[in-house]
Formats: sequence, structure tokens, C-alpha cells
Amino acid sequence: MHAIRLHAFGPAENLAYEETADPRPAPGQVRIAVRAAGVHLLDTALREGFQGPAPEPTPLPTIPGREVAGVVESLGEGVAALWLGKRVVAHLGFAPGGYAELAVTDVERVHEIPENLDFAQAVAMIGTGRTALGIVQFAAFGPDTVAVIPAAAGGIGTLLVQYAKNAGAVVVGLAGGPEKTARVRENGADLAVDYTDPGWPEKVRAFLGGRPATLVLDGVGGDVARASVDLLGPGGRHLVFGWSGEGLRGGGPHLVEGVSEQVLGPVMLRRAGGPDPMRTLELRALTEAAAGRLVPAVQRFPLAGAAAAHRALETRATTGKVVLEP
Repeated sequence: MHAIRLHAFGPAENLAYEETADPRPAPGQVRIAVRAAGVHLLDTALREGFQGPAPEPTPLPTIPGREVAGVVESLGEGVAALWLGKRVVAHLGFAPGGYAELAVTDVERVHEIPENLDFAQAVAMIGTGRTALGIVQFAAFGPDTVAVIPAAAGGIGTLLVQYAKNAGAVVVGLAGGPEKTARVRENGADLAVDYTDPGWPEKVRAFLGGRPATLVLDGVGGDVARASVDLLGPGGRHLVFGWSGEGLRGGGPHLVEGVSEQVLGPVMLRRAGGPDPMRTLELRALTEAAAGRLVPAVQRFPLAGAAAAHRALETRATTGKVVLEP
């Protein structure tokens, strides 16, 4: 098969498109002919040697990627024959291997893809979608909500805008540059603002006519987060799920005592409930997409263009979820 292999930690150019041995499914696993592989911002840091939440250092060479969608074409021992030929999507957990024409994973991780979703949409929902559905557990959207959403043209931001609008909230979406703000406007935001314009907070205040924001959904951090929090009125909430503007390996979230609440990690899973909270969120995300209530934005690259996809993510030149297609 062809795959993207990383032989040494470093820049995007270290991602090599190569031929390598086909993986074999172990007992309890399926092998998937990959039609779409998700690319995450965390992948770019892992490529450079950042270990992140992984329990052990990544051995090299490795095939990056942890989100795949495709067709089951081989079964490991003990897997029911009904899975053969199914359109499926799976998050591989800490196991790499997604940037490839073939990938293996435990059958317990697999979801059948609803008929009205394509592979790229499904792979967007299995990772980015489950995170968005985890975040909104804490939001309590309603007609009285005025939500400010930084990075509203990104994969998570796109879904948060849609979810908030579906719940009747007033939504202010922030994005960098006119092309991205146009996407945010098309996605349903009541106001789309370019946060590279130093005067953007005043534009938001003018639009709201003195009404304060009640909620900031922040995955960016830095100056954008500080200015967004300043828009909150008394009792306003700042939900923090990342700080991409500060870099995953440095900086940190902008937190205000009594206002900010970090909602990623164990707290998100405890709220989701069920014997497998992560799977609970994945099912919710796929269900919302299948019903048409959430429509992920996808930016597609060929598998051989993985390095270009990483560079685009690192320079904030993408909109929606980045997906590689073999």
C-alpha cells in the first residue's frame, strides 16, 4: 500500500509518501480500505516530536493519523462476517496509522457510516464532531444566549456556530481574513468579524447595540480570547477548549477566575456519560450530521499532499476539517 511515513521528527517536509507493507488485522480487528483520513492540529505537533497525551513516545518510523473512514475489506479472527464491505468510520485512539490506503483498528472502535454522509464528512464528525458535541454539553444555549465563537471558520467552530444557531442563540463568529469571514456568514452567524482588524471588538459592540455577550467558546487563546472575554457581561461564561493561537507546545489558555471554565478532557467525558463516553459523543456527532442538523466543512487534500496539508494548518490557511483522500 501507499502511506505517509515519518522517519524523523521535524518539519512537514519529513512526511514522505511511500510504499510499505499492508497491515494485517489482529484478532478482534478490521482492516479498512481508507477513503478519507482526518488531519488534526495535534498531528503537526506530534510530527515535530511533541508527545502530547500519548502514554508512550512514538516509535519511528510511523504512519501518522488517528481518524479514518472507508470500507471494511478484511477481518481479524473473531470478527463477525457482517462487517465485511461496510462503510465505516473510526477514531484510532493513540494508535497511529491513518495516513494510508489501508488501516487496522479494533472492531469496537468502528461505526457504520449513515447512508447520507460521505467518507470525508464522517471522518470530520468522528473526531472534530465529537469534540464539538462534548463542548456544547456545557453551553446551555437558548434564545437569551449571545455567543462569541473565535476560529469560527475552523472544523470545530463551524459546528459550534450551527449548533448555537439551531438553539436560537445570537452568534458572533470570529475568523481571520475576508474569505474566512464570508464562510462564517454563509454558515449562519448573525455577525462575522475579522479578528485581524484591531477594531473588531468595537464592531461587535456596535452590532449588539449595548447588549453584552453571555458566552465565549474559545479554542484560540491569546489576544483574541482576552478581547472576547471583555465583551462578556455580568454572569458571562468563558468555555475554554484549546489555545491554538498560542501553539500546542507552548503558551496556554487565557483564564479569568470566576469566568473561565476548561471543558476538555475528563470533565467532558464525565458529562457525556455511558460505559464508553467517547463512543457516546461519536454516536451523537454522527447522528446530528445524518439528520442534517450539523454539516461539517471539509477541506480536502490528496494523501500524497500530507505535507501541504500540515503546512496549511500550521499557517492557519485552512477552513473546516482537513482531510486526506488516498
